[in-house]
Amino acid sequence: MRSLLERMRAFWHAETWLLASVFVVAALLLTFGFIADEVVEGSTTALDQAIILLFRSGSDYLSGPIGPPWVREMARDITSLGSIAVLGIVSFVVAAYLLLAKSRAAALLVLVAVLGGLAINSLLKMQFARPRPDLFVPAAKVFTASFPSGHAAYSAITYMTLAALLARTTGCLRLRVYFVAVAVTLTFMIGVSRVYLGVHYPTDVLAGWCVGSAWALLCWTIMTRLQHRGRIEPPGDS
Repeated sequence: MRSLLERMRAFWHAETWLLASVFVVAALLLTFGFIADEVVEGSTTALDQAIILLFRSGSDYLSGPIGPPWVREMARDITSLGSIAVLGIVSFVVAAYLLLAKSRAAALLVLVAVLGGLAINSLLKMQFARPRPDLFVPAAKVFTASFPSGHAAYSAITYMTLAALLARTTGCLRLRVYFVAVAVTLTFMIGVSRVYLGVHYPTDVLAGWCVGSAWALLCWTIMTRLQHRGRIEPPGDS
């Protein structure tokens, strides 16, 4: 009887978590759709420009971001944490470690999340083809379209995925919250740095956060369901 109750409780917890995850993913995608629709219609232009102006030291084309030069350099350092090069290295190192540790499912999760997210965001950039902000000379070089922000999306995908992996290694709630908090903080700082440097509109960053978070959560939910069904190795299997 006790075993049956424990199984029912575990099933209820798993199903509740699944429904919550699906709801969050749907909410993020709906938010992205709303932002994209407003951007296409041009309804966000005034607000985007007003927010960018808050980060500038003047109103002319050559004015740079507010703050002393070391703040700008620090912003460049922070924004690099969301670059394809840095996140690619981090993802490769983590995936290689997981393969060596015989955690094939976790390694696959990292690769699918990062590479899939890269492909999705690149397709979205080509679809919307939004020009970069042209109010000022940007404080960093850019080579792709503006919407949605790749740095915001890739950082959300990579750091959220790594936080979820780390959270599954401990039963301590405080540590789990800490891992997620660090991932959210890094993702937030990277997104703000893109606006500060003048290479993205705020709506680009918001859209990137929505896409990246939704994709990371979707990948993690699918892997967790497959683990519960025994399709892939369970957590901690080696």
